[in-house]
Amino acid sequence: MQQYKTKQEQMKFYKSKEWRSLRLEVLKEQNYECQECKQQGLVTLSDPDKHKSLDVDHILEIETHPELALEPSNLRVLCIPHHNAKHGRYHRKPNKWEEDERW
Repeated sequence: MQQYKTKQEQMKFYKSKEWRSLRLEVLKEQNYECQECKQQGLVTLSDPDKHKSLDVDHILEIETHPELALEPSNLRVLCIPHHNAKHGRYHRKPNKWEEDERW
């Protein structure tokens, strides 16, 4: 079974023909809608011909569950902000003026 422990192995997977094909299938199946936004009653759509605004997310990550890497039931569409938040990539910069005197 293929392992995806290193960034190089993961990038090779994400550039593979199998992944790109499955990714498009999942996007179409889930109507190009962020599933997290949809669950919250919001609508986040993406035009497939425009700049990427949606990701196909592995619910159980490929590093820990490589056997589910190409399993459609382990995939969901997320908007970029929700995908970044899931992976802890959302770092808000501290406001250096927050403690300043107000007029």
